[in-house]
Formats: sequence, C-alpha cells, structure tokens
Amino acid sequence: MMSIFKKMRRSIEEKIIGPQKPGLYIAILFPITFSFLLTFAGSRVVSHFWPNIFLQPSPGLHVHHFTYGFFILAATGYLALIHRGPKANYRIAWLFGMGLGLAMDELGMWLKFKDDDITRWNYDGLTVVVLSFILIIVAKPGIKFFKNYLWPFGK
Repeated sequence: MMSIFKKMRRSIEEKIIGPQKPGLYIAILFPITFSFLLTFAGSRVVSHFWPNIFLQPSPGLHVHHFTYGFFILAATGYLALIHRGPKANYRIAWLFGMGLGLAMDELGMWLKFKDDDITRWNYDGLTVVVLSFILIIVAKPGIKFFKNYLWPFGK
C-alpha cells in the first residue's frame, strides 16, 4: 500500500520541483493540507456542538465562519506578494490552509444551497479522505523541510 503513495509522491515531485528550490513545492503542500484538515475538522466540531457561536453585528445579520476564511485567504495573498523565500512561503502556507479550511467547510452548502446531514456527510467525508491521502503523500518531505529549515535547532 505504501508503495502506491511513494510512486504518487515521486510522480508529483518530478513534475513540480524546480532547480532553484528543490523540494520546496512538494514540502509546501504539507502545511497547507495539515492546517486545512485541522481547521476544517475544528470548524465542523464547533459548528456541530455550538451552532449559536457566530458574530452578529446587527439584528438579522449573521457573519458565517467561511467569511473569516476569505479574509485569511486575502491576507495570505497579500503576504505572498510581499514576502519571498522558503521560510516565508512555508509559514504563509499554514495561514493559507487555515483560510481554505474555513472557506471550504461550506462546500456542500455552496453546491446544493441547503445544509442537511446527507450533504454535509458526503462532502465533508470526501474532503477529509482525499486530503488525508494527500497528507500521507507529502508528510515526509514536509516534515523534513520543517526540521531542516524552520526548526530552531535545525541546520
């Protein structure tokens, strides 16, 4: 089973790794995927157990949590434009994953325009399964990059 993941990772590496920064582009998928899954699962847990936690600036106006995701995505876009380098890219990737997790939490509602349990379980389950496979594929290079370049006691 693990050989399938190794083949997939090797294929992705061959297609996207450039000569300037070897390993960065495959390693950058790790923080995006990991923070996406944490934020996605966290927002699901909070909205399931505490559905009345939301910002209400005026009566009748409900600011949904995917709005925060769009603001985080906008901020990461700006940060990506002004900061350069592997460390900055890796750190911005964590924020990008958080923004995607909050925004994509409502994918089922976007597609069906309703929020029922069937829609929620279908899209949420598919999202978690697909991203878990991606996380397995990119975990080794992502953790290696983190240890070598971002860990305080790295090389």
